[in-house]
Amino acid sequence: MSTPLIMFLLFVGVTLGITYWAAKRSRGTAAYFAAGRRITGWQNGVAVAGDYMSAASFLGIAGIIAFQGYDGFMYSVGWLVAYLTVLLVVAEPLRNTGKYTMADVLAYRLSPRPVRAMASLSTLTVSTFYMIAQMVGAGALVALLLKGSGINYTTAVIGVGVLMIIYVIFGGMLATTWVQIIKAILLIAGTILLSLLVLAHFGWSFANFFAAISHVTYHDKGVEITKDFLTPGLRFKPPYGALDLISLGLALIFGTAGLPHILIRFYTVPDAKTARISVVWAMVLIGCFYIMTTFLGFGAATIVGPDKIKAGGGTNMSAPLLAQALGGDVFFAFISSIAFATILAVVAGLTISASTSFAHDFYTNVIHHGREQRAGQEVRVARITAFVVGAIAISIAILLGPTANVAFLVALAFAVAASANLPVVVLSIFWKRFNTTGAVLGLATGLVASLALILVGPSIMGIDTAATAANARHLLQRPPIFPLENPGIVSIPLGFLGAIVGTFLRREPSAEAKFAELAVRANTGLGAEKATPH
Repeated sequence: MSTPLIMFLLFVGVTLGITYWAAKRSRGTAAYFAAGRRITGWQNGVAVAGDYMSAASFLGIAGIIAFQGYDGFMYSVGWLVAYLTVLLVVAEPLRNTGKYTMADVLAYRLSPRPVRAMASLSTLTVSTFYMIAQMVGAGALVALLLKGSGINYTTAVIGVGVLMIIYVIFGGMLATTWVQIIKAILLIAGTILLSLLVLAHFGWSFANFFAAISHVTYHDKGVEITKDFLTPGLRFKPPYGALDLISLGLALIFGTAGLPHILIRFYTVPDAKTARISVVWAMVLIGCFYIMTTFLGFGAATIVGPDKIKAGGGTNMSAPLLAQALGGDVFFAFISSIAFATILAVVAGLTISASTSFAHDFYTNVIHHGREQRAGQEVRVARITAFVVGAIAISIAILLGPTANVAFLVALAFAVAASANLPVVVLSIFWKRFNTTGAVLGLATGLVASLALILVGPSIMGIDTAATAANARHLLQRPPIFPLENPGIVSIPLGFLGAIVGTFLRREPSAEAKFAELAVRANTGLGAEKATPH
């Protein structure tokens, strides 16, 4: 049995053991959805970091930097500073006013059924986008690592999907949390080790490292090209490059505070103070990690080279191939196993977020008007939803194939979260006049605007799908209607505009009357749900 396969099976065995342990402790709704609210500050901080440092970060960003240099580094910067929005704006009010989902905050003073229905739709959309990216990364990685064992991309995607469904259906939030903690520790350790090996390769000299980055050679259509990867413009080119970069930055900075799988993590802690502590822990870990992605991307560009990366599995394989070049097949297997762990943990977090939202928001509070269900019914619906969402993500990931860059796919999920979720959460907490019409219209406008602009942008209209199909004739690409890859610069203001216009269409005295109560609870935690006793 090969070393990579042994490492994969070892991690899978450990995580299945955690799931078995958690399954015995995940009885009851609060235990399944929020781990009984017993997760400590450092545990939740490490788990949040584990949820956030996804395959897009480890595989996708390293790949973008390896091929597009400084411009790819801008992805790291956006993800790095995004947690300031979470810390300063949403973490504490969310923990104090909600119970299981983002929609709990909106339903606190607004009409629950319409806002929960729209919030659930938005959550499912964002989670599916994000999940597809992880599945693509998983399939490409496992297929490359286990190439000799007959496991192809499709089989790998299905295998990851099945494992993810098992974690969520049986272990709930407790299993998901501990899988994320283990994965975050492994990922940070692996990234530090790989970064040190890159510096050692250049004699521990930053001067030598940056000199190599300024002269990266690769081939494009048979022509040898040497580029300075420290110079902007390899990805964000005129005439719209500057706008595209600003748009991406807005999506990443504001999208994080609207990501459902990040927001639900703050319900697993006993109080708001612990939520703040967990954000600080997460920021330290995330900051260290994203600084080190620079070494991974630039190291892959200079040591492996874009040509070999392209031949070895595409941009997503930059970090694993760098590990192979510096540490041989065993280190390659170790780093790839960490990436596999990363994918499993993030996908589990996304799945439980989507299933919690559907079961708690849509099934219980929209279909059944918030009436209490039979014991275990809400959890049962969440488990069924996890299975369905997992099946959809597996199917779309197989259709997309292994060549789609996972960092780009995740950036689109951030754009939807920033455009639809963030405006209504912020306005609900901080604007007294805000009402149900504003929330529904804001969610709908942000969701439709971001998806529509993605569909008519270069990401979709610029893809020549016929050219990628086997034995298909090359068809002419149609020029995109919307010129920017990321729609955030347009869709985020539209989300806020929809929410504001909807609010001024009518007054809602009951929503305004509960604003003072919401403000007190958001800032003090009075009346917030506490941890269940042991």
